[in-house]
Amino acid sequence: MQNRREFIQQSAAAAAFVGLGGLSLQSCNRVETKRITILHTNDVHSQIDPLPVSNKRYPGLGGFARRASVIHQVRQQNPNTLLLDAGDIFQGTPYFNYYGGELEFKLMSKLEYDIATLGNHDFDNGIEGFLAQLPHATFDFVSANYDFKNTALDGLVKPYKVIVKDGIKIGVFGLGVALEGLVKKDLYKETKYLDPIEIAQQTTKTLKEQEQCDLVICLSHIGYEYKNNPEIVSDIKLAKATQDIDLIIGGHTHTLLPKPTVMQNAAGKEVLINQCGKSGVYMGQVDFYFNNDGSKTAEGRSILV
Repeated sequence: MQNRREFIQQSAAAAAFVGLGGLSLQSCNRVETKRITILHTNDVHSQIDPLPVSNKRYPGLGGFARRASVIHQVRQQNPNTLLLDAGDIFQGTPYFNYYGGELEFKLMSKLEYDIATLGNHDFDNGIEGFLAQLPHATFDFVSANYDFKNTALDGLVKPYKVIVKDGIKIGVFGLGVALEGLVKKDLYKETKYLDPIEIAQQTTKTLKEQEQCDLVICLSHIGYEYKNNPEIVSDIKLAKATQDIDLIIGGHTHTLLPKPTVMQNAAGKEVLINQCGKSGVYMGQVDFYFNNDGSKTAEGRSILV
């Protein structure tokens, strides 16, 4: 992973415009009609406070209080803002060991998160442990490829959710990593893992054709890329193999991107992939612009917290 100075230098030029569906990195002269802002986090791992000043990479950075300030500033600039998380909310500091996730959910609720998905560490206290904390979450959880039918989470975690902002229909669905071999069976119990690419194709078809969504976002906790094992499903593979996803917000691999990666999907259209490291040191921001001529463009960046 690059060091902080290199990352900040890259991030200074990271707000790259992309025109979705014929997309290239460009500076756009556009007639803005509606702007939707997506703020996102991933792999926060119970990092409530800033990192210690003794941390060699990110001394004193991050923390929920600073994140709240960033979120407030962005919402002031654009009230049509969606706040999302791509999983691994739990595990990593004594706050989780002591409170079991209660504090994380309460603080995310105060920050008014809209939707999150589950990462593998969100099973660390088992299905029952996750369920016990759900009353503290005012936001929704989505996961399309975890079948919770025979578990206590049946009906509580939906495949997707549709939110309308300024007349723009936004469909958000979740995908999780394979749990077998990663999480103990007695923690996830009868949860069934379904093929993420197949499920994504089905879900995006529903979101586009039945729900008539203008913007489709995948909250992914499957990992950005596995160069040493390309057979593993990743965000890169997901983007190439599917269509109708506009933005993949990733997690699991703790990948820090100064700006979204632009990929061509199975239909030859562009899809953005973004992920912002771990521990809440960075947040991701992607702005979508819906223009009078029916086109949409986007720009993205990472924000140091």
